[in-house]
Amino acid sequence: MSTTPDNAVRAYVADHRGTFLDDLADWLRIPSVSADPERAGDVRRSAEWLAAKLTDTGFPTAEIWETEGDGLPAVFAEWPSGDPAAPTVLVYGHHDVQPAAREDGWHTDPFEPQTVDGRLYARGAADDKGQVFFHTLGVRAHLAATGRTAPAVNLKLLIEGEEESGSPNFPALVRTRADRLACDAVIVSDTGMWAADTPTVCTGMRGLTDCQVDLFGPDQDIHSGSFGGAVPNPATEAARLAAALHDDDRRVAVPGFYDGVIELTDRERELFAELPFDEAAWLRTAHSHAALGEAGSTTLERIWARPTAEVNGISGGYQGPGGKTIVPAAAQLKLSFRLVAGQDAAAVQKSVREWVAARLPAGIRHEITFWGATRPCLTPLDHPALRSVVRAMERAFGKTIRFTREGGSGPAADLQDILDVPVLFLGISVPSDGWHAPNEKVELDLLMKGVETAAHLWGDLAENWRPGTA
Repeated sequence: MSTTPDNAVRAYVADHRGTFLDDLADWLRIPSVSADPERAGDVRRSAEWLAAKLTDTGFPTAEIWETEGDGLPAVFAEWPSGDPAAPTVLVYGHHDVQPAAREDGWHTDPFEPQTVDGRLYARGAADDKGQVFFHTLGVRAHLAATGRTAPAVNLKLLIEGEEESGSPNFPALVRTRADRLACDAVIVSDTGMWAADTPTVCTGMRGLTDCQVDLFGPDQDIHSGSFGGAVPNPATEAARLAAALHDDDRRVAVPGFYDGVIELTDRERELFAELPFDEAAWLRTAHSHAALGEAGSTTLERIWARPTAEVNGISGGYQGPGGKTIVPAAAQLKLSFRLVAGQDAAAVQKSVREWVAARLPAGIRHEITFWGATRPCLTPLDHPALRSVVRAMERAFGKTIRFTREGGSGPAADLQDILDVPVLFLGISVPSDGWHAPNEKVELDLLMKGVETAAHLWGDLAENWRPGTA
């Protein structure tokens, strides 16, 4: 266990809490909405603010990194430990935020932070400025408690400016700057926990590839009485494809789809089952009325550790009021595939293309457009760096840390693949924080637990892990 004194860390954090929160509020006032071209200047201002604050924190290097074309800037910072044997750790997060306006249902101005009953309300409070910013006080607490003048690890930060817009330039940025980003592990602080009273560590995220299938039949809409039943109907074929996507056990019916899937171990199933999961409450959150999915898997297993296929949209033919008796000229199907560890996105795309082509009759032309892919990532439960994260959280929270995965997808896999290092997740947000929703907030006591976790983590990693041991 790290020798960083718990009481010293907690005292330092308590003494500096007020200034830390004032600074965070200043950053949250910058409306760094990457999706809005009119806010591009604010995203840059956010990057400049963070780079300056990281310099104030003590990072000897803090730079703004431009991205390709009209892309929005990222922030890079580095603080060497001085120990040639120390691990190098890269913290990833993002400083851009989702759009927000008072008329969306916010109780207050989303870019004027408000603290109410121990909760800080503002766009970006949890996703992701709050969770990025706790590392600034965390590293200072680490230094103060240990008497060090530099972190126990070689510490790097990469804080993206386009995550809420799909990270279009992120892979290219990482590839271009791979030498500067070289590390032994990545810590992603853009995730959450199960609940305030059930602190957890996420050990993986699913990947994603999605596409649009355009189907073409007659050269124009034609009369369904004169021609229907005698020529292929693209809307019918779109419906047939959608219906054929799963078998009777709700497994994806595309041949080869499950190739390479890393199955859950018995231990992982047991860990999922330990979580206090209330399916009825989950269904209310999902605004749904029954759970349904792949046979043989629980709900948590389905959304965290099983690959899926979803029909995101289906359209074609007449959509107006009343009837219009036609065979439409075209139809469209939008599909998405969530991927798990072991699956290859390019192989899945190839399988989908072949499956669609094999199922369509003569007289139906088709085009498939894939919009790129995000790879899945998974941290082995026995990885020593993961054990350090767990120990650091246990010291901060004073509770047993349990394990989750994330059903969504993000750019973490780009870091894993390009830098060829494990990705670990450290987040303190809870589901009620309302990411992307009106009245986003962060629980201040949990935010401080994030600070304490970061303060303990660097010493634990330095003492208990040497790169190459896992």
